[in-house]
Amino acid sequence: MSTDRPYIISLGGSLIIPQATQQINIDYLVQFKQLLSSHIAQGKRFFIITGGGYTARQYQNAGKPLAELSNSDLDWLGIYSTHLNAQFIRTILKEWSYPHILDRADQNFTDIDQYPVVVSGGWHPGNSTDYIAVKIAEKYGAQKLINLSNIDYVYTADPKVDPEATPIETMTWSEFRTMVGDTWDPGASAPFDPIASKEAEQQCIEVAILNGENLENLSKYLDEDEFVGTVIS
Repeated sequence: MSTDRPYIISLGGSLIIPQATQQINIDYLVQFKQLLSSHIAQGKRFFIITGGGYTARQYQNAGKPLAELSNSDLDWLGIYSTHLNAQFIRTILKEWSYPHILDRADQNFTDIDQYPVVVSGGWHPGNSTDYIAVKIAEKYGAQKLINLSNIDYVYTADPKVDPEATPIETMTWSEFRTMVGDTWDPGASAPFDPIASKEAEQQCIEVAILNGENLENLSKYLDEDEFVGTVIS
């Protein structure tokens, strides 16, 4: 197994089950598996953190009219939804994957570096999967974190609202944190969680914001070729 530092991939739940179709995106996951296979063959290692996406929202929205749910209750529904997605991703990648998903902060596995793929879900209420991705990067010595989102770049403003918004290819953590602030709001649409951003800056972790639907572009990033996206460092 390669001793190179692993890559961290934050795989949004909407890429696994898109809102538009409400079905597992099999075609996408076939291509994602093929991409990982080719890069694993080059000696690369990956930690994949899955979001809850559509599954989480279904449980949360169904629960609200049936019981008085606290924020913690809603968080746990989301967290266990990430565990289901994580277990699914681990299963379809089982030829390379560590046999257990990471599901809490205090886990320690001595043989984890013997596997090319390790999959994690959410951990506990009050943390975004962005924050978990940064903590995994810190714990396992990764310096590059890939956030697969639904945008091509970080923009100077919301391009859906401001026609003058322009894409940003590279920016410092100071610049990015000035843009997104210091407070995490689970309902906010920041490209990367502000609390996770502060932690990533302190740990000197590079984060690349890429459009997760463009897997060819992700492969270019992994090959250190020219790619479309924003790098924050």
